Amino acid sequence: MASESVQPLGFDPIEEAHKRWRERWPEAERMAAATAVIRVQRIVMMASERALAPFELTFARYEALVLLAFSRQGRLPLGKMGARLQVHPTSVTNTIDRLEAQGFVRRANHPNDRRTTLAEITMEGRAVVEKATIAVTAAQFGLGMLRDTDLADLSQILCRIRESAGDFVGETPPPPPSRRARAGGETIRSSPGNASMPA
Repeated sequence: MASESVQPLGFDPIEEAHKRWRERWPEAERMAAATAVIRVQRIVMMASERALAPFELTFARYEALVLLAFSRQGRLPLGKMGARLQVHPTSVTNTIDRLEAQGFVRRANHPNDRRTTLAEITMEGRAVVEKATIAVTAAQFGLGMLRDTDLADLSQILCRIRESAGDFVGETPPPPPSRRARAGGETIRSSPGNASMPA
């Protein structure tokens, strides 16, 4: 998939860098893996942002709307949103400011704590998140070339990195698909709740 209007190269630049790195410095495998992760992150973000552009949403704003839509009452404290989205409080404030200006979110006072501000999704916000989700899932988040078993393996590997970085504690990733499932091309899920939206 070509992206950023750049002509595809006749070779893999990351693999070429890997070979050169290995000749001079240690940790060539980790360098190549890190560089590939960063490049894939750009590919995923570009695919998602293109899908969300007709709704005038960035991926950060979409994530915030999805989080609010998932909440039981459609509202959350800004501090809790920052923790769930794993971003700085200033970023959450800016995101909510923009969503509020678009009419997708409103600020509300916390019923039990005057120091806490809530973000509450509006009916317009619920409507746009439904339409935007159809668009991003149709774009397959830029990962349409991967099978379900590939996605499960990838998520499990990335989960180990996120856990090591301190994103969360006390959770156990689901077991990988069985070899039989891989060979047969079947999709095996460890539990009905295995699939999830980004939030």
